[in-house]
Amino acid sequence: MEPKPQKLLNQVRDAIRLKHYSIRTEEAYINWIKRYIYFHGLRHPAEMGTAEVEAFLTHLAVKEKVAASTQNQAFSALLFLYKEVLHQDLGPVDALRAQKPKRLPTVLTKEEIHHLFQHLSGTSLLMAQLLYGSGLRLMECVRLRVQDLDFDYLTITVRDGKGAKDRVTILPQSLVVPLQDHLRQVKRIHEEDLTRGYGAVYLPDALARKYPNAEREWGWQYVFPARQLSVDPRRGIVRRHHIHENTLQKAIHAAAQACF
Repeated sequence: MEPKPQKLLNQVRDAIRLKHYSIRTEEAYINWIKRYIYFHGLRHPAEMGTAEVEAFLTHLAVKEKVAASTQNQAFSALLFLYKEVLHQDLGPVDALRAQKPKRLPTVLTKEEIHHLFQHLSGTSLLMAQLLYGSGLRLMECVRLRVQDLDFDYLTITVRDGKGAKDRVTILPQSLVVPLQDHLRQVKRIHEEDLTRGYGAVYLPDALARKYPNAEREWGWQYVFPARQLSVDPRRGIVRRHHIHENTLQKAIHAAAQACF
C-alpha cells in the first residue's frame, strides 16, 4: 500500500527546517500560506499560480492596508511555497505594492544614549550596551552563543546574520568584565539545568546530527538565556531558549519614556 503524501503544511515545515530558518520565520510563513489558501476558498496552491498570488498581495495592500514589510513577508512565504515545495515557477508577479512609510530614522546623540542607559539595568542594560558598542542587530544579540565571544581578541562572531552570512564585529573592551560576570551567572544556571536532567539547547539539525552531545556543552549555550525552561515546538523537548527580543524592546521603550 502506497503511503499517503504529506499534508502541504507539513511539507512546508520540512522544507523550512531543511534550510535552517528560524522558528519565527516558520510560523510566519505557515500563517501566510494558510491565509492565502483561505482567501481563495480553500483551493490547493498547486491549482493556482501567479494571478492568485497577485490578487492576494493586492488585497493585503488595498483592503487590509498592511505595511510594505508585511506584504513583502507574505510574498516571500508564497515564493518559498511555490519554489521550494511545489517546484513551480511563478514568473513575474505584478501586484499592487504597499507603500513604504516615508520616515527618517531616529538617531540619538551620545548624551541621549548615556541618558537612556541610566534608565536600564541588569541584562537589559548589558544587551543595550552590546547593541550600541558592537553594531549588532537585535536578533543577532539574543541569539549569541557563549563561544561566539572572543575575549582575547575582543571580537564577536555573528553566525547566520542578515543574508544568512557570518561576520565578525568588535567586542568593546568596556563590556569584557560585565559580560564575564554575566556569563558566570549563566553558567550556574546551565549547571543547575544539567543537574535536573535538562541543559540542552537548540541546534540546527545538521549540527545536532554531527555533534550529538554539543547541545549540552557550555560553548553552545545562549549568552542571554530565557528565565524559564520551555518546550521546543518543533521537537517537544524541554529546553532553555534565548531571551525573547520583546524583553529588551519593552525595557528600552520604558527607559525612553522615562528620560525623553
